[in-house]
Amino acid sequence: MPSVTVTLPSLLDPATGGVREMAASGRTLREVFADLLEREPRLRPHLFNEAGELRRHVLCFHNGTNTRWMDGWDGRVADGDTVLFMQAVSGG
Repeated sequence: MPSVTVTLPSLLDPATGGVREMAASGRTLREVFADLLEREPRLRPHLFNEAGELRRHVLCFHNGTNTRWMDGWDGRVADGDTVLFMQAVSGG
């Protein structure tokens, strides 16, 4: 099964114990996300809403392409692919 490098923002350090890069496995992005959450279940409320969709303030890039521009999460991933999560920060 392909191994994907997942990079997380520093805002999620409390949920990961400071780990910002980890490997996750799967044949599709959906499977990679499931594996990531199995390894780090504390990430779920920070990245995904109750319906399992990315939260509005979270961006996810697969090999540099915003996953919101893709046709779902069922496209194939390859060994060595990258997934980058980013969180918007706002305030007043």
